[in-house]
Amino acid sequence: MSFFQRLQDETAADRAHVTGAPVLAAIQEGRFDLHSYTYFLSQAYHHVKHTSPLMMACGARLPERLEHVRKALVEYIEEEYGHHEWILNDLKACGADEELVRNGTPDLPIRLMVSYLYDLIARGNPVGLFGMVQVLEGTSVALATPMGQKIQQQLDLPDQAFSYLYSHGSLDQDHFEFFRELMDSITDPADQAAIIDTAQVAYRLYGDMLHAIPLPATTEGLHYATA
Repeated sequence: MSFFQRLQDETAADRAHVTGAPVLAAIQEGRFDLHSYTYFLSQAYHHVKHTSPLMMACGARLPERLEHVRKALVEYIEEEYGHHEWILNDLKACGADEELVRNGTPDLPIRLMVSYLYDLIARGNPVGLFGMVQVLEGTSVALATPMGQKIQQQLDLPDQAFSYLYSHGSLDQDHFEFFRELMDSITDPADQAAIIDTAQVAYRLYGDMLHAIPLPATTEGLHYATA
């Protein structure tokens, strides 16, 4: 079995915490409002702004035997740099105060996830960071574009409010294939264990954030776009 497939298999239960978040069913049912969306974007901002710094820190700590992984991180950083600013632009297009989000702090799940990742790089096996990549890119591929389209239809928001979701739904298709090949190049059992463990933690904490998204109790009084 390839390591990528093993990673998928051994994180299946943890991934279910993400895919089972009430927000996903609520979007399908139309129980999703502007506050739900801006809350999600605000939390996303506070982890996405750390993506490039985390990858830089990881690359600095990798041993020479993982030079090919460091090279892959350079490509990831080039692709990911500045995406947190896209989220602020999306918030502005929603009528939210993007500077309030920029200068604010995330709720506990994202605060813990980011802190855990920095600690992993500083005190543990830095290659474990790719467990976080598994969580965020895999979730984007599966959910970002279809969920974004549904939200846009329901809330009647402009395309400018979805640069983060739409770009990651399409962009991460290619990223995920790149990630699959990279994971299959990781052969050291300790490195593999670190990646699996980090993915399990990140699925739990990212899922906790999704579970915390505020949702209307009913669809009564919500605004919908008309065809």
